[in-house]
Amino acid sequence: MSRRRALTLATAAALAAPLAIGGPAPAGATGQYTVTALKFTVQAGGRSCTVDADLYRPAGVDAGHPAPAVLATNGFGGSKSDGGTAAIGKAFAGRGYVSLVYSGLGFGKSGCLISLDDPGIDGRAAAGLVDFLGGTRAADDGTTADYVTADAEGDPRVGMIGGSYGGAVQLATAAVDHRVDALVPMITWNDLAYSLDPNNTADRSVPGAAKWQWMNGFYLIGEGQPLLVPNLDPSRINRLGCLHFVTKACETIRTLNSGRYPADKTEALQTFARGVSPVSYLSKVKAPTLLVQGQADSLFNLNEAEATYRTLKDQGTTAKMIWQAWGHSGGANDAASGELDLAAGNLETSYVGKRILAWFGRYLQQEKNTDTGPDFAYYRDWIADPAARYATAAKVPARNRTLYLSGDGKLVDNRGKVARGSREYRNWLIPTSHSESSLAGMIGLPDPAPHDTEGTYLDWTTEPLTDTVDVVGAPRATLKVISPKTERVQHSGDAADKLVLFAKLYDVAPDGKKTLVHRLVAPVRVPDVTKPFTVSLPGIVHRYEKGHRLQFVVAASDGAYGGNRGVKPVTVTSAPKDTGVLNLPVVRP
Repeated sequence: MSRRRALTLATAAALAAPLAIGGPAPAGATGQYTVTALKFTVQAGGRSCTVDADLYRPAGVDAGHPAPAVLATNGFGGSKSDGGTAAIGKAFAGRGYVSLVYSGLGFGKSGCLISLDDPGIDGRAAAGLVDFLGGTRAADDGTTADYVTADAEGDPRVGMIGGSYGGAVQLATAAVDHRVDALVPMITWNDLAYSLDPNNTADRSVPGAAKWQWMNGFYLIGEGQPLLVPNLDPSRINRLGCLHFVTKACETIRTLNSGRYPADKTEALQTFARGVSPVSYLSKVKAPTLLVQGQADSLFNLNEAEATYRTLKDQGTTAKMIWQAWGHSGGANDAASGELDLAAGNLETSYVGKRILAWFGRYLQQEKNTDTGPDFAYYRDWIADPAARYATAAKVPARNRTLYLSGDGKLVDNRGKVARGSREYRNWLIPTSHSESSLAGMIGLPDPAPHDTEGTYLDWTTEPLTDTVDVVGAPRATLKVISPKTERVQHSGDAADKLVLFAKLYDVAPDGKKTLVHRLVAPVRVPDVTKPFTVSLPGIVHRYEKGHRLQFVVAASDGAYGGNRGVKPVTVTSAPKDTGVLNLPVVRP
C-alpha cells in the first residue's frame, strides 16, 4: 500500500467531522422554542427518498403571529444533529425565526445518493422543504406549517445559512426556487473542478494538480458510511465500486487519482464538477447573498468566494462579501478572537454575527432601514483589539504594486533594476516541497513547516521592507519558462504531459524564518511552455512587517497535490525588457 493511500485511509474517520459553523447549543439564544423531528419524502435524481429534519418553532409563533424561517443543512459528513448544524437551528429559533434544519441527501438519516449539491437533485430536495414552510405540503406524518411569514400564498419568507457543503446547497436551491429570500453561504466553493483539481492559470480548460488528500478523504467518508450509519436507507446504495455517490462523482475521483488527463476524461471531469457547482448556475440566483469565506482555507480559498461575488454583482444580484479568519484549514474561531462562534452565542457581539443578523433583518424581517454593512470586509490578524480587527472597503482592492523577477534572484520594484540571468530547477520523481497536510492535524499529527528542497525550486526575494506592506487579495504573476522536454510532449493528447509547477509567497523575517501565509500555494499546469502565462495566487490578508522580506517561489512539486509525469527541467530567464512580474494588491495601513 502506498504511503499516500495509507495516510488517506487512516484519516477518513477524522475527516467525517462536519465542516460547518458552530458547536453545541448557543448560549446567546434566549427565546424558548420546541423541536419536532420530521421526515419528508422527496424525489431526487430519479429516486424516492426521505429527508430527515428537525423543526425549531419559537414560542408564541402561530398562524396569527407568523415569523420568517431559516433553512439549513450540514457540512459534508455531518447531519442535522451535529453540533454546527443543530446550533444554527437553536441560534435562530432562540431569536424568533422558525428554523428547519435537515440532514443533506446521503447523510445522517436522510436517503438518496451523495450528489455534491447538484441543483437538480439537492436543490430540488431543499425546494420541497420550502414547500412545507410555505404550507403547500405536509411532512410525512401530516404535520403542516401555517405560521411562517408569507410574501404570497405558498411563498414563505425564508433564508438559508450554513458552511461548506451546507453553503453551496443554498446557491443550488436559490437557482431552482426563487422563493428563497436571503442566503449566507460560508466557506464554500464556486467551482469544484478548481477546488479539487486547481489550475491557477487563466485557461481553466486545462486540468490542474489534484488535491489528493482532500478529495480522497471526502470520498472515503462517503463510501465508508455503512461503518458509521446502522440500517442504511437502501436509496443510498448505488452500485459496487460506487456505493453511495452518484456514478459521475466516482468517475471524477478515479480520473483524478489516475494522474492521467486524456481529452475525453478531462472533459467529463470538468463537465460534471462544474455542472454541480455555482459557477454553472449563478445566473439563476437572484436572492441577496452574503458570502463569508475563510482566510485559513486550502480547500475553498478566497478566490472562490471572490469569483462568486463578482459574478453575482455583475449580473445585478445583491451581494456582499466578508473574509473571516477561519476556514477548513483552521484559523481563529472563538469569541475571544472576535470571530463568530455559535457555541458562545456571540451573534450580537461578533462582527460576522452582527452582519448575518442584519442581513436576515433586512431581507427576512423586512426592516427597510437596517444597514447590511459595506460591500467588502476582511479580518486582520495583526490588529490587537478584537473589536477592531475588521477593515472594510467598497470593493476588493486592485493589484497596484508591481515587482520584477531579476536574474540574480532579487525581487525588485523597477524594471531597470532587473539583472540579466537564467536559473534552472528540476523536479524529482517524488515531492520535494511541502505546504500542508490537510490530514495530519485531523488525527493529531504535527504538520511539518513548509519547506522546499534545494535544486527543485527558484526564489526571488525583496530587500528588507522599509515600511509595513498590507496585502489584501489575490497576487498575480506573469511568467515565461523554458522546458524543452515538456515542449516535446505537451501536445500528446494527455494533459498529464504538460508542465506542473507551484507558485507561492513567503514572508521572510529578519532572522531568516519563513512563513507561508496559511500554507497556501497556487498549483499550475502550464497550457503551453512556449508562451507566457498568468498565475492567480490564492487570496490572502497579510501584513509584511517592516524589516521583513517578501519572497516569491516557483517550486517543482508539492506533497499535497499531484505533480509532473517524468522529470522536466525548467529554466527561467530574466532581462530588463523581458522578465516575469508579480502584481500585489496592497492597501494602506
